[in-house]
Amino acid sequence: MNAPIAIIGTGLAGLSAAQTLSAAGLDIQLFDKSRGSGGRMASKRSDAGSLDMGAQYFTARDRRFVEAVQQWQARGWVAEWNPQLYNSHMGQLSPSPDEQTRWVGTPRMSAITRALLGALPVRFSCRITEVFRGEQHWTLQDAEGCSHGPFSSVIIATPAPQATALLAAAPKLASTAASVIMDPTWAVALGFTSALDTPLEGCFVRDNPLDWLARNRSKPGRDTNLDTWVLHASSGWSRQHLDMPKEQVIEHLHGAFAEMIGCAVPEPAFSLAHRWLYARPAGAHQWGALADADLGLYACGDWCLSGRVEGAWLSGQEAARRLLEHRQ
Repeated sequence: MNAPIAIIGTGLAGLSAAQTLSAAGLDIQLFDKSRGSGGRMASKRSDAGSLDMGAQYFTARDRRFVEAVQQWQARGWVAEWNPQLYNSHMGQLSPSPDEQTRWVGTPRMSAITRALLGALPVRFSCRITEVFRGEQHWTLQDAEGCSHGPFSSVIIATPAPQATALLAAAPKLASTAASVIMDPTWAVALGFTSALDTPLEGCFVRDNPLDWLARNRSKPGRDTNLDTWVLHASSGWSRQHLDMPKEQVIEHLHGAFAEMIGCAVPEPAFSLAHRWLYARPAGAHQWGALADADLGLYACGDWCLSGRVEGAWLSGQEAARRLLEHRQ
């Protein structure tokens, strides 16, 4: 009887690997430090309904991911989002010529990871701090000092800085993960009682504290009585103001939003800020996944590839493929 496989992290990379391994008949056990699945695809429940504070949408280019997304669409987990898109540069708004297909989870971004998780065994609110190997098996230690195991293999599906510490048993993999720089992002949601007088539903912003904003109600399946907007600050601004109190971040980004949107912006009836410390990798890589197959230790995540939602899913597939290959 083989010991199960541990997967640390229930974002898209971890769940992509979990699905493939489970479909191959292997036992898995998932762990996540948060109260729910999704990682940076998580949605925040709030007084203004459910809000996508992390990943805003995704695109599908790789044939394998396109097929997966088509299956998700058939099951009602995702839908196309066709916003009125704009660019903002030097204070000027102009319609965006970008016509690629954008997808969102329905009725919220986290619907995708929730559906992928299904009935797989998972321990939430369990932060793994150490991964160590005995003679034959792996044991995990959590922040409360509890041990979990034994496991035959471990897949670490967390942002690179968090993965680095958990890869201590494989110094080469740890140093590769340590070389990855991940950028932070401050995200702010604002809700207005009456709809803002603008056709804009999504906007790429340059030369401003902001780099993206989206009108929540323009996404399919969103139900909200407020006109809610999600604003993402640029990586540079977020890094400079990493420890700024949330109230000040809201005030600052609300001001920047009001300045660039080109219509009257009242005080919001609702506001919320969330800091993503490891929002996205600063550069793209071509590793696919990191693996020491003899040890049975793997790492995957968007940081192993393009930094996009698609990259996270493909990286999880690659980690699962290498693990299965080694077991044959």
